[in-house]
Amino acid sequence: MERVTRREFIKKAGLWAGSAATMSMLTSCAIVGQTGAKGAKRPNIVYIMADDHASHAMSCYGSKINKTPNLDRIAREGMLFQNSFCTNSICAPCRAVVLTGKHSHINGVTDNRLEFDGSQQTFPKLLQQAGYETAMVGKWHLKTDPTGFDYWNILPGQGAYYNPVMIEMGERKNYTGYVTDIITDHALKWLKGLSGDKPFCLMYHHKAPHRRWQAGPKHLTMYDDVTMPEPDNLFDDYSNRGRAAKEQDMSIAKTMTPSDLKLTPSKNLTPEQKKLWDEAYGPKNEAFKKANPQGKDLIRWKYQRYIKDYLRCIASVDDNVGRVLDYLEEAGLAKDTVVVYTSDQGFYLGDHGWFDKRFMYEESLRMPLLIRYPREIRPGRTNRDLVQNLDFAPTFLDFAGVAKPADMQGESIRRLLKGRTPSDWRKSIYYHYYEYPAVHSVKRHYGVRTKRYKLIHFYHDIDEWELYDLQKDSREMRNVYNNPRYAKIVKDLTAELIRLRKKYSDTTGTPV
Repeated sequence: MERVTRREFIKKAGLWAGSAATMSMLTSCAIVGQTGAKGAKRPNIVYIMADDHASHAMSCYGSKINKTPNLDRIAREGMLFQNSFCTNSICAPCRAVVLTGKHSHINGVTDNRLEFDGSQQTFPKLLQQAGYETAMVGKWHLKTDPTGFDYWNILPGQGAYYNPVMIEMGERKNYTGYVTDIITDHALKWLKGLSGDKPFCLMYHHKAPHRRWQAGPKHLTMYDDVTMPEPDNLFDDYSNRGRAAKEQDMSIAKTMTPSDLKLTPSKNLTPEQKKLWDEAYGPKNEAFKKANPQGKDLIRWKYQRYIKDYLRCIASVDDNVGRVLDYLEEAGLAKDTVVVYTSDQGFYLGDHGWFDKRFMYEESLRMPLLIRYPREIRPGRTNRDLVQNLDFAPTFLDFAGVAKPADMQGESIRRLLKGRTPSDWRKSIYYHYYEYPAVHSVKRHYGVRTKRYKLIHFYHDIDEWELYDLQKDSREMRNVYNNPRYAKIVKDLTAELIRLRKKYSDTTGTPV
């Protein structure tokens, strides 16, 4: 070994000590963004949201019509929520609720026609301030540009299924391909470009399976050899219900257009895409014209065409969610990432003879909710507490170690994820739908739902009440509001409805 004098040794030791101190300081700076106040590592967040994906079209929720293996994987490795609900079953308002943790009348987006005020407080902004890298990729649908994101790349409006335009940080760009694949490509590109110095939050939003239900090239003939079972109330005549159910315009029988049913040529396709499309739908459409079904047979045909196209879109979502899950595993990020899968609301899959959403009835009120976080959630868990999309923002802040602002109306569900339901957890949820007069003609209404009962007040151009005993009538086929045996239930739920409207400061609509 080289001989070193005492003076040289002391000098070199000082340099080594300074170097070690510098390294320690740099390491500390890198960790600051990843740790909370107590030094515990803060998780990454991947929030995956489909559009109009009903929970009864997921095999982990017991679907009888399709399989969703990658979504099932999140449920199997995490927690599935049986009672997850939206506050206002329509696209833009749901998205505003998720961002703000506030009901529609507070965040300003009560229907799809209004612009989101991007200057207001949102959870991505609060995560940014706490040291998170944030991104929004996919369907935005809030009319104004995203704020609170280090990176964003969104569809304009509803976006197109094939060869979509996307707006990347204000710049419009054209892409060739299928939208679900393209959105995932951009999400993965952003994830792969991260330095790893900070925790991240990715909002990864799909257009599918929104109307017009255009399947991707890989799935155009999926289910061709299958006859899907029909809902038991496909031919609902709305007896024992009020005017709202009777006067809607969202029925498979009357509302669906030739474009919905793929009876007209699809636009905006490349020659290769058009060839695959025509090969898939041409023979089926010729068979339909030859058979010329009428009456109930025509409704049955429309249902089969609709539900198969809808499920084909979901198959692509499931495939692409699998791509993201695989990347998280390969990159060693899975254990440190909270993965959420949900939809902006539920959807009618022929239930009551309908498609679309909007009503407070179960199929559109209920949302799928799957959450995986290996460090806190034991695999294969099921939760039956009442939760809402109102709770997502407070939950993400909780994971980031950020205090919930006093004006946020939701509650963190983190304790539920650990299997501990607080004694004071909510026993009811509040709902309010506003968009009328408008497309689909679903009347304005608000209501309260407990684990067993649901009370709805339709207002504006009518004044009607509906009560459903979900234990005895899970399909909501019989309004028992005027049944004397339910008089006390009506009284108690009316009082609860008044309490919730006061709690959430909702004075909009006709008073109770």
